Amino acid sequence: MHSGDSSFLDVAVIGAGFGGICTAKRLLDEGIDNFLVFDRSLRVGGTWEANTYPGAQCDIPAALYSFSFAPKPDWSRLYPLQPELFDYLQKVSDDFGVTPHLRLDHEVLDLTWIDEDQMWSLRTSEGEWAARVVVGAIGPFSEPANPHFEGIEDFRGEVQRSANWDHDRDWSGKRIGVIGTGASGVQIIPQAQAAGKSLTVFQRTPTWIMPHPDRPIPGWMQNLFERVPATQRALRTSIDLALESMVPGLVWRPSLLKGMEAVARMHLRRQVRDPELREALTPQYMFGCKRPTFSNKYYPAMAASNTEVVTEGIKRIVPEGVETRDGRVHELDVLVLATGFKVAGHPFYDRVHDSNGVSLTEQWSPSPYCYMGTAANGFPNLFQILGPNAAVYTSMVVVIEAQVEYIISALEKMREHGLSSLEVREDVIDAYTEELDGKLAGSVWNSGGCASYYLDANGRNVAWFPGFFRQFRARTKSIELADYLSRDTSAQPLRDPSTPAESGTKESSYS
Repeated sequence: MHSGDSSFLDVAVIGAGFGGICTAKRLLDEGIDNFLVFDRSLRVGGTWEANTYPGAQCDIPAALYSFSFAPKPDWSRLYPLQPELFDYLQKVSDDFGVTPHLRLDHEVLDLTWIDEDQMWSLRTSEGEWAARVVVGAIGPFSEPANPHFEGIEDFRGEVQRSANWDHDRDWSGKRIGVIGTGASGVQIIPQAQAAGKSLTVFQRTPTWIMPHPDRPIPGWMQNLFERVPATQRALRTSIDLALESMVPGLVWRPSLLKGMEAVARMHLRRQVRDPELREALTPQYMFGCKRPTFSNKYYPAMAASNTEVVTEGIKRIVPEGVETRDGRVHELDVLVLATGFKVAGHPFYDRVHDSNGVSLTEQWSPSPYCYMGTAANGFPNLFQILGPNAAVYTSMVVVIEAQVEYIISALEKMREHGLSSLEVREDVIDAYTEELDGKLAGSVWNSGGCASYYLDANGRNVAWFPGFFRQFRARTKSIELADYLSRDTSAQPLRDPSTPAESGTKESSYS
């Protein structure tokens, strides 16, 4: 066990992004202070610490993409850029007393449930701990997808990855290639086009692009939000309702999205005059099948005289650049991989084991099944944030807050009933999964004609909750003990693993 800190925790939180910080804040609200937040990075921020590439920006307005308990009246823009989001999370961590509980540069290498002790054993890069409850706040966008391209190790130029950006590189006068036209690619490409001598974009599948409504927030409005907080709350609610209005089209009647598709087509037609290029940039799947992206700079960058859009598939990387399947070699000085994240099949789940040594990845084969995106059968006292099928078409921050309340209610039930563990029942997950799959079958994500990271290798939608956020929040308002198998402390005493078993139980701060 770790010598510098108490080795026994009531709660271990993994991840110091929005999910981890929100969990820590609510634990402190409840008087639970025997917890630590572990993160492999050197700073808090999660996605907004890892993604610092040029142009990194949130696609949800700041008024909604922020904690309800920590409004920020002086956001500089309607849609914040990465540095401002990173600073916001650091300030929230400081202001709400989370920072002393952080253990940064602590990568969790193994999590194993010890059934006889009714606790989790945590092995990190900096020591070992035990915890009664573990909250996994790793987030769906924390592990970069780095597809291997044959020959990339022989490339003589510079390789940049969107999730591990090297800001010391200078693009001036260089021939830049970008692989990937998803959300990060859409934001990087205008920056690359403006900075480099030439730009080659390797596009596998085009993205629906909407006009970007972003703009600076004037000082008078910031002052209004400061003096009359209800105005910012009203803006938050209106944005939330606007996003919720998309749900009927996304989930039940994709034909309702035709109006949005028309706006995207008009945006493309207005910004790209070349009919051949316009055709190449027009998606052949329904609007909404992949999450649409906002940009006013992407199409002009793609249509610029120093940009070439390549739709031929990539054969391999050669020392000079990229060779496509038609045998052409595109000579480059810089190659940018904007290839997204591993959402389905996150490798962290390989490190989480039940009492028999079975990993969560193995338990979830062939597809992950998770109750309310939070609990997995076979893994007691393990709660996740933004786990499988937790995404709702609004800000992920409000989803996080809803899930954290569910977790807090579980801790309260454990305290109230003297329980040492809770494990969601298999039949509850089976019924819930059947419900999800049935409702998602006709959604635009499943039937819209695209291949996306929402679908796993078996074609199952592992990302979305098929309904309104308000429905999700109602179902996660409080845990139902009938949905869970439980063990009480009299049947299975909780003890500090650093003391002999015969010495008795260790008093928990909420038991």
